[in-house]
Amino acid sequence: MSELIMVGRPLPPLPPVSTLPDWQQADPRWIGNALQKALALPGGAWFVVDASDRFGDTPRRYPVAGRQLVFWRGKAGLMAAPDECPHMGASLAAGCTRDGLIVCPWHGLALGDRPMGSWRTVPVHDDGVLVWVRLDDCGETPSERPYLPARPAAFIGGVIRMEAACDAQDVVANRLDPWHGVHFHPHSFKRLRVVEQREDEITVRVAYAAFGRYAVEVDARFHCPDPRCITMTIVRGDGQGSVVETHASPIGAGRSAVVEATLASSDRPGFRYALGLARWIRPMIEKRAARLWVEDIAYAEQRYALRAAGSSGGLTAADTAR
Repeated sequence: MSELIMVGRPLPPLPPVSTLPDWQQADPRWIGNALQKALALPGGAWFVVDASDRFGDTPRRYPVAGRQLVFWRGKAGLMAAPDECPHMGASLAAGCTRDGLIVCPWHGLALGDRPMGSWRTVPVHDDGVLVWVRLDDCGETPSERPYLPARPAAFIGGVIRMEAACDAQDVVANRLDPWHGVHFHPHSFKRLRVVEQREDEITVRVAYAAFGRYAVEVDARFHCPDPRCITMTIVRGDGQGSVVETHASPIGAGRSAVVEATLASSDRPGFRYALGLARWIRPMIEKRAARLWVEDIAYAEQRYALRAAGSSGGLTAADTAR
């Protein structure tokens, strides 16, 4: 392969954690232990639903943790409730909104924040990028607000939502394996080496493809702020402070929604001009993220299939050292 030409801010020299081939460094035991630490974190009973700007006056239906929920914007802000009219069970998402109330399409029953029988709204949090819903009966201790990762003050954001035939943990496990990046996504990643590895987080020096032989090299740290999210933060290089939040929300048995928010930032003076072009840059961010997740969903679904079949599907570091 021809030598890469690095553009952008130079990085300080850092020795790699290991010089072994990637297939030997990618230890299923470390990935599994890091995943278990993530799954043990408090989730507050909050689940990411979709991007904030995809919710308006028109009701929208989403499956979340085996429930069908309807979302609409009322007078007090975004609201969510079971997508089943308490009168005769009609789908409220097929209705409309009127004066901040959701109106059943079958018989015109208007509903808001007042309970009717067993029907009642559920807590919603709109953080300006993503919408979350809290399910107090999901088995977790509810918290007042979701456990949000640190975000840059100014950014260009893009959000994608895709569905996968796997559990939420399979999505998180995918991101705890950075070693697959160059091999599985050669169109986007040209070089990668681990520069720091702890029990529950990992930092990699990765060269992102720019065009042709040109690439941008950054140090990116992966860690989990809650059991259904893994965050990649650029800690050195161009775009320092930028964040990619990958949220995995269960939607049903063996199915999950992957909601990924990319918050691109920079401390370069010219970034203020880029902010003015956000509406044109955002589709490019989302297109790139979606391309990666078409491939990574295949990874997560294969992991789920192996677990369902009772197969670990991997060698330990001790095995590969023999």
